[in-house]
Amino acid sequence: MSEKNQNPFKYGILRLLDVSGFTVLDPIVRLVYNEEPRKQIKAILNFLVIPILFILCCFSLWFFIAPKHKTKSGEVPTPDMLIESAVINHTFDRREIQKGKDFATTGTKRDQTIEIVERNIASLSSQQKALNEELKKIEKDYQDVILANQLAPYHQKIDFQQTQYTNTKATHKEQISLLSKQVAGGMATSDQLITTLREHTRKESEQKTNIRLLKAEMDTILSEKYKPLEEARLKVNAVSDELLFLRKRQEMLQDKNRAVKIAKMEETIEKYKDQIEQEPTAAKKLLLAKKIIRTQDSIGRLEEQTYAPAVTIYQQVRRSLFTVILGFLMAAVVALPLGIMCGLNRVVMACITPIVSLFRPVSPVVWLLIFQIIVGAFFPDPDNHPLFLFFDSMPILSSLQINPALIFSACTVAMCAVWPSLVNTALGVASIDPDFINVARVLRLGFFSQLFKIIIPSALPLAFAGLRISLGVGWMVLIAAEALSSSDGLGKFVWDEYQNGSSYTFSNILFACFVIGFIGFCLDRVMIVLQRLVSFDGSAGSI
Repeated sequence: MSEKNQNPFKYGILRLLDVSGFTVLDPIVRLVYNEEPRKQIKAILNFLVIPILFILCCFSLWFFIAPKHKTKSGEVPTPDMLIESAVINHTFDRREIQKGKDFATTGTKRDQTIEIVERNIASLSSQQKALNEELKKIEKDYQDVILANQLAPYHQKIDFQQTQYTNTKATHKEQISLLSKQVAGGMATSDQLITTLREHTRKESEQKTNIRLLKAEMDTILSEKYKPLEEARLKVNAVSDELLFLRKRQEMLQDKNRAVKIAKMEETIEKYKDQIEQEPTAAKKLLLAKKIIRTQDSIGRLEEQTYAPAVTIYQQVRRSLFTVILGFLMAAVVALPLGIMCGLNRVVMACITPIVSLFRPVSPVVWLLIFQIIVGAFFPDPDNHPLFLFFDSMPILSSLQINPALIFSACTVAMCAVWPSLVNTALGVASIDPDFINVARVLRLGFFSQLFKIIIPSALPLAFAGLRISLGVGWMVLIAAEALSSSDGLGKFVWDEYQNGSSYTFSNILFACFVIGFIGFCLDRVMIVLQRLVSFDGSAGSI
């Protein structure tokens, strides 16, 4: 019995790693099954341990170097600040979901939730008060003792330098005045006056520079973070933030709760009905009846209303993924058939080659502007068109809010992603072994039989390689297109963060950078799996 039949689980794992492109993990599996241990340990050391150590060294350098460099947006974020940014964005998303649930909560559950929220608010309020008192004490100690002791020598030096500068300036003024009179009386030359003026200016400039340097050193001390004070502020901010969220929840459960609003409207309707009975005139009765109808219509709309949460990074990710997949599919639908035609017919290849050569180098920004004009001119009204009304009736598609910005972003992705797939598919079809075609002719296979049984299967590996490149190109293009067009997605998230100028701007942008990279990596892995599944020659499909 072969070793493969004896250890099917082992070779199943190895096959899975091969298909997914993670062959770097092969030595671990083989080592577990005691296959050439020395060779596997060497491979693990070279291709896993050393790269991991290198990445850890990079992160360590980043951690220690980043705080020493400042930008207009503050310090360069360290890895722990990126983790904090990820936690903040995740918390924001969870809170928006919770507020949506509170908006729709009714009955006994709403009363119980209000009680829990009020209890938490009371607890956090007392905690916030204690933390504020502690923060004031630490700030006072820092200002009165630590900071004062550090700055006192600088204040003395600056006072001394300023006094010296004032005295020197007065002395120089008297000397220059006297020398000017001597020049006027012929007792001194103008060259002596000019030389003296230059010397006095140089000395005064040096004294000014010394004062400026001392003040810069003071500013450096003031800008340095005092750890206990920073920790106390972080605690106060965390409690204040949680308290603000709980008060928002309380508002959603009470005044802004859907059931509460409906109940108030129903009370108003009953009030109008009582007034109708009491009103003597027909005109006033009619007016009240109209008010009742309007209020009933408002109740109907409110019953269908859902909470509109703020856009979070997870929603932006979903939007970007939908857009890039839409654009990628549009590119594939055009590129694959056209690539097959180019590979089969040299005349078609000659016709398409100039177009590819002409339009492939065009910048995505140009395509974005072109599609903004085209889509803006021909895009139907989303509120009235039957297709978009159908999309709105489907929960998954309605949440994506298909609009012109999404369409021209997807079109830009498609236009930039079409060329790699087109070229690789044409190359794959043109590279088919002529013997395959000759065998098909001997067997008298028709055109479509040759196409689906020989041509397409033979060209699939190269075609999928092109699709993989296209998806990567599309993902890169999409982020820039969303940022420039203000279309919802990760590109807009990055642009908004850049514009708002908050203390977490730099951290959020770097966090988005890692998110974009991770999603791009996952998309690439998916294409590698598909490429390996259709590859019949056993060639590696990943880098």
